[in-house]
Amino acid sequence: MSVVVISKDEPALAGTLSALVQGPAASPWSVGEEFEVVVVDASDGRLDYIRDRFSEVRWAPFRQPPGRPVTIALQRNAGVAGTTGEVVVFTDAGCLPADGWLPRLVYPITSGEELMTCGPARDGSVYQPGPGVPRPRYVEEAPTINLAVHRDLFDRIGYFDPRFSYGSDIDFTWRARDAGVRIRVVDGASVVHDWGSLRRQLKRSIGYGRARARLYEKHRSRIVPAIRHDPAALAYPLYILGLPIAWRNWRYLLLLAVPLVRARRYRYPVRVVAEHLAQGVGCLQEVGRMMRPKGDVVVGK
Repeated sequence: MSVVVISKDEPALAGTLSALVQGPAASPWSVGEEFEVVVVDASDGRLDYIRDRFSEVRWAPFRQPPGRPVTIALQRNAGVAGTTGEVVVFTDAGCLPADGWLPRLVYPITSGEELMTCGPARDGSVYQPGPGVPRPRYVEEAPTINLAVHRDLFDRIGYFDPRFSYGSDIDFTWRARDAGVRIRVVDGASVVHDWGSLRRQLKRSIGYGRARARLYEKHRSRIVPAIRHDPAALAYPLYILGLPIAWRNWRYLLLLAVPLVRARRYRYPVRVVAEHLAQGVGCLQEVGRMMRPKGDVVVGK
């Protein structure tokens, strides 16, 4: 097993590594099973004090090619290429895996049942279902905050697409689904992650929205099914485009009552809708960028 954690200037990485190599996240582990933890760090030495605390962890400094920004996809690809485990597991710096997380997450793969598994992110996630809401056994996409992949799958569908700033994990799992691979949900293999303040999460949501537009631009066969399976990706940008109507008829704003009612199954329905609106903003920004003539100079992302 190879656990890959990518990092850039995140002191919370120390808690993640402590849970993995010193805590109960990797136990109870069957006799004879071994795993490695690899940190792909783009902090340019600023987290060396954490590296020095965890001699059990293999530290892989990441150097981006000159003139190019550090991207999550390239870091994850470097992690996959630098590991030897039959199963590659991903989590993020700052995540705290639950007791027995690793053996539970990888068991469906090591037993030969599946090629890919994922687990939930608990507590800090606004998308945490409320009490009594059942979880699906399989999903259509999964983030790398809590994901395990059989190594053979990388040879089959390729690595993470470095053209994505956000969304490379969704692109990867979509390609896996297109290849007929199921994504099994392991409910007991959870991680806890602090998503930060509302302001930070709204900013992140704008990036997710940009990524969503790029995802559908790449996977155009998924656009029509998205009307049913991912309506938020289409409905919120359309709602934002229609906001000038509210100047003439304030009742237009009441349309938000529909997603608020649907979001009742989450812990924080108002925040869920706010973040979806932010994703809608990001989606429109990216669509506008795509529509610009290629000769235009675009500053920033």
